[in-house]
Amino acid sequence: MNNADLAEALATEHGLTKADARKYVDGVFAAITEAAAKGEEVSLNGFGKFKVKDSPAREGRNPANGQTIQIAASKKLAFTPAKAVKDRLNG
Repeated sequence: MNNADLAEALATEHGLTKADARKYVDGVFAAITEAAAKGEEVSLNGFGKFKVKDSPAREGRNPANGQTIQIAASKKLAFTPAKAVKDRLNG
């Protein structure tokens, strides 16, 4: 499922035009991205949490030639599903 599929499902279920539904879907993802960029946690009841996690700098290996390289520190967006989602997936 992609953004267009989500928008189509939203449009069908709520009687919206596909264009309006696409704006809403894009708006939700933009809001989540903006909050994550600020370092905020996004918690969606019944769905899960998006958290920003720091990944420290580390050494790695270039698989092509085996040379040691430095991998820079970075931030990653992690998702933790809610219990209801986990239960739905597993049972």
